[in-house]
Amino acid sequence: RSLFLFPPSDAELPPDEHVAGEDPQMSELSGMFVLKPESVTATKGKDITFVAKVDSSSLLRKPNMKWLKGKWLDLGSKAGKHLQFKEVYDRNTKIYTYEMSIIKVVDGDAGGYRCEVTSKDKCDSCTFEVSVQAQVNLFPFNSSGDAGEDAGDLDFSALLKKREKKHKEVVVEEVDVWEILKAAKPCDYEKIAFEYGITDLRGMLKRLKNMRKKVEPKITDAFLRKLDSAYSVDKGKKIQLSVELADPNAPLKWLKNGQEIKPSAKYVFESVGNKRTLTINKCNLSDDAAYECVVEEEKCFTEVFVKEPPITITKLLDDVHTVVGEKVEFEVEVSEEGANVKWMKDGVELNRETAGSKYRFKKDGKRHILIINEATTEDIGMYYVFTNGGESKAELEVEDKELQVLQSIADLTVKAAEQAVFKCEVSDEKVTGKWFKDGVEVLPSDRIKMTHIGRTHKLMIDDVKPSDAGDYTFVPDGYALSLSAKLNFLEIKIDYVPRQDPPKIHLDTSATGSKNTITVVAGNKLRLDVEITGEPAPTVCWMKGGEVVSEAEGRVRVETRKTLSSFVIEGAEKEDEGRYSITVTNPAGEDKVELFVRIVDVPNPPENVKCTSVGEDSGTITWDPPAFDGGVPIKGYLMERKKVGSSRWTKLNFDVYESTTYEAKKMIEGVLYEMRVFAVNGIGISQPSANSKPFMPIAPTSEPTRLMVDDVTDTTCALKWRPPERIGAGGIDGYIIEYCIEGSDQWVQANEEPVGKNQYRVKGLPVGEKMLFRVVAVNIAGRSPPVTLTQAVTIREIMENPKIRLPRHLRNKLVKFVGEKVNLVIPFQGKPRPVVTWFKDGVLLEDNTVGTRTSEVDTIIFIRSAERTHSGKYTLSVQIENMSDSADIYIQVVEKPGPPIAVRVTEVWGFNAALEWKPPKDDGNCEIIGYTIQKADMKTKDWFTVYEHNRRPSCTVSDLVMGNEYFFRVFSENICGLSDEAGISKNTALITKTGLDYKPPPFREMDVNRSPKFTAPLVDRCVVAGYAAAISCAVRGYPKPKIIWMKNNMIIREDPKFLMQNNQGVLTLNIRKPSTFDGGRYSCRAINDLGQDEVECKLEVRVVQEKGVEAKK
Repeated sequence: RSLFLFPPSDAELPPDEHVAGEDPQMSELSGMFVLKPESVTATKGKDITFVAKVDSSSLLRKPNMKWLKGKWLDLGSKAGKHLQFKEVYDRNTKIYTYEMSIIKVVDGDAGGYRCEVTSKDKCDSCTFEVSVQAQVNLFPFNSSGDAGEDAGDLDFSALLKKREKKHKEVVVEEVDVWEILKAAKPCDYEKIAFEYGITDLRGMLKRLKNMRKKVEPKITDAFLRKLDSAYSVDKGKKIQLSVELADPNAPLKWLKNGQEIKPSAKYVFESVGNKRTLTINKCNLSDDAAYECVVEEEKCFTEVFVKEPPITITKLLDDVHTVVGEKVEFEVEVSEEGANVKWMKDGVELNRETAGSKYRFKKDGKRHILIINEATTEDIGMYYVFTNGGESKAELEVEDKELQVLQSIADLTVKAAEQAVFKCEVSDEKVTGKWFKDGVEVLPSDRIKMTHIGRTHKLMIDDVKPSDAGDYTFVPDGYALSLSAKLNFLEIKIDYVPRQDPPKIHLDTSATGSKNTITVVAGNKLRLDVEITGEPAPTVCWMKGGEVVSEAEGRVRVETRKTLSSFVIEGAEKEDEGRYSITVTNPAGEDKVELFVRIVDVPNPPENVKCTSVGEDSGTITWDPPAFDGGVPIKGYLMERKKVGSSRWTKLNFDVYESTTYEAKKMIEGVLYEMRVFAVNGIGISQPSANSKPFMPIAPTSEPTRLMVDDVTDTTCALKWRPPERIGAGGIDGYIIEYCIEGSDQWVQANEEPVGKNQYRVKGLPVGEKMLFRVVAVNIAGRSPPVTLTQAVTIREIMENPKIRLPRHLRNKLVKFVGEKVNLVIPFQGKPRPVVTWFKDGVLLEDNTVGTRTSEVDTIIFIRSAERTHSGKYTLSVQIENMSDSADIYIQVVEKPGPPIAVRVTEVWGFNAALEWKPPKDDGNCEIIGYTIQKADMKTKDWFTVYEHNRRPSCTVSDLVMGNEYFFRVFSENICGLSDEAGISKNTALITKTGLDYKPPPFREMDVNRSPKFTAPLVDRCVVAGYAAAISCAVRGYPKPKIIWMKNNMIIREDPKFLMQNNQGVLTLNIRKPSTFDGGRYSCRAINDLGQDEVECKLEVRVVQEKGVEAKK
């Protein structure tokens, strides 16, 4: 069955028809449309455009527009050559313009359309019709549109028909398809539609329904209410189909596509009175079918349409900040695997046809990735990803790559026939360059060689000649940068000198640092060649501090030749830093030079990175400089940030930032971020610092509301207020209260720490001054705007007369049971604080079992366990100087009464007896509300109630049985209940009949002894494994027989699996969750002194196999 077929042009769609199970159209719900699309008649093969305009001036966010065809087909998923969509926004009028264009209209485009616009809690929709000026071809050999490649998306049946017997010419007689459909069964509709080339089943069904309305409906006796014409349901939900029958006992069958439906967990049948319901649980696409309800010869039909839920985005895109040439990946995650998504850049769609080699698209389950191989500045912009149920966007920022010089060229001084090597190192190993001498490009030759290995560029000149001296420059290709150095040629002059020549050290450190200071980057190799002269050849000694540097092999060593001594450090370390000396001696004298070796490195990471304050979309980050700067001054810092949970860091600056405080901007409020910082010196970039604690950009709250004065004394003022109307994602950490004298602007903070409650008492105020107060809310983003009292408050105690506000339930007598807890709270008012005094029965209350507690506004009297002695009148008195007020509280503690006394039978006549008694001595501290009278005969001595709530201390008991002797008892009753003991009558009442003397015959006891005999045998049974089972029989015998249960002639003893019961001779053996091993022959034997009897049965345990297992077998 196809869900994406559209009505033909001649299918008449009733505009007001509502399909059961589907919500009615919601047009004109909120009036968001400024311009609505109108119904049109299109010419086949021509283009047509529909325009809708939406006013967004009152909307909080961008509206979401959907174009739909039929009931729920989202046309956004069909966008291509045939369907094109466009969106334009006018910032001045705040109106969105949406356009849908149908390129080269075909017959399949005819039908009903709907556009829906939604924005948060607002929505609006409108419908329009498209008809095509072309006759629908009902025969398979006719063509169906020429919309090109994408036409198959909407009219795929036409493409199928094009391939059917293309060259065979058949003469077909014209037939009336609608007459065939009216006479056919609903289960054959799809077959007939395919045979005659009808591409829209839904439109066909609606037209059939309209045609049948014109025919006189058939009178039916079986149905009071039939199925609706159609139902719709979301995928995964349940739906109910119901009918009402004239005969509640009539048999009924449900059919799906002509096949009978059997009851199961998916299909549930219900019958209530004459109503029959079919419930389909967890609907899927296979449940989209035609359904029939059959009662005897009567039938009714319906269609169920299943709608698939929209695809939503579960993980949004992240912004990317990169440099030219880097690889960029945008990743999004959707709710369903295999879903289609659409990528766009600045409103232009990106797909495999238009992207070329620039973009790559990757799918991995629910993840969809857009890959940009090498980013350029042309790729800067906003990237969007769309599904039929959501969208996400991210911004790409690309900056030009800056070339960094890691090692520059050093000046050289060489002698004839030696080798000169110029060496430099840049940050990008892909960069090429050229060498120049005095402005002229240097070309390679047998003597001159140029190499480029990784990031290192070298110029090597063998057999140096005087003509090689000059200025050498290296220029990287594509960068406005050049590195220069000078080559000095050293001429050697041979002079005749005396044989005795004092030693001399020729040391040149100009290329490595300041005078006699050599700077080395940690990890690099230091080789210091020192020329030595003297005759005879002098002795060389290198020392660090007081230790001699050996000439043996090692990381730090000395290499000596005839006139050259080399000091070598392999992989310089911080420990190698220090002062070194070289001493040369010969018989003619001595020479000594001291030098300092300084080891430099990249700095340590910055420390203590934290967020000190946040704004609505920003945050202020501070950090401490690194503990070790690498021996070179810190040039600045580089910052990166990322969202918590994400693994992608975004660079915030490409130029070094010198301060240790940075304000990060363009963040999203309510999202957690982390920051890290790199330190930069002349050597390079440090490792990243530890991540800062997560922080969230938030704005301060709005001002608190409804600030008012609650109380004023001579030195204090109590304030109260309500929380701010807008709090935001940062919440509230507390409130700060400030005050100042009226006319002054010097505000003083009243509380050192923010208070969490919405009330506060400001203390230490000057008496008689007029004060202003204000309150601000504080959170991590800072202080909110203040709320200030509109009028100044005079700090002076307010006199208030004492007044007791007695609760309503204490104005009447308070009744409590003995042992109950009494806890009464009585509020009062008065300023200054009144003196509170309690009295009982006019005497000052001094009972230790009665406690009182008093505050500024109320007093409490409490008794942990009430006794009858606590009953009485309690008086509360509050007094301020010569003014006072008082209130009385009456407490009555009660308990059950004692028994009545002097209960006796005063007269007996006929079947009646008269009783009298006296009230109890103890009434339980409350009124006796009645008596309960009971009787008992002398034989059974079982008590039966005769009267309840008897108000008088006497009564007459009637309907006594002749020949019985009775005695009586009486309970007293109050509000606590009946007395624990009863008063029992001292005499009895004997009911006799005069003139009749009955002599009963002697009693002869019957012999009831008999041997056991089973009156009901055991019956063979077949039970289901796993379900509790029971077998029963009945036995008769006296004395009571002993019962023995056996399985396969083995006695069943104390086994928890079996439960044996005997109820008045009915014997039951319960078997809990039997298995196949519990099958067999069970017997029951009854034994007493007179004999025994036995019965048996066979129990079979059957295992029920699941349907899936049976199908495999």
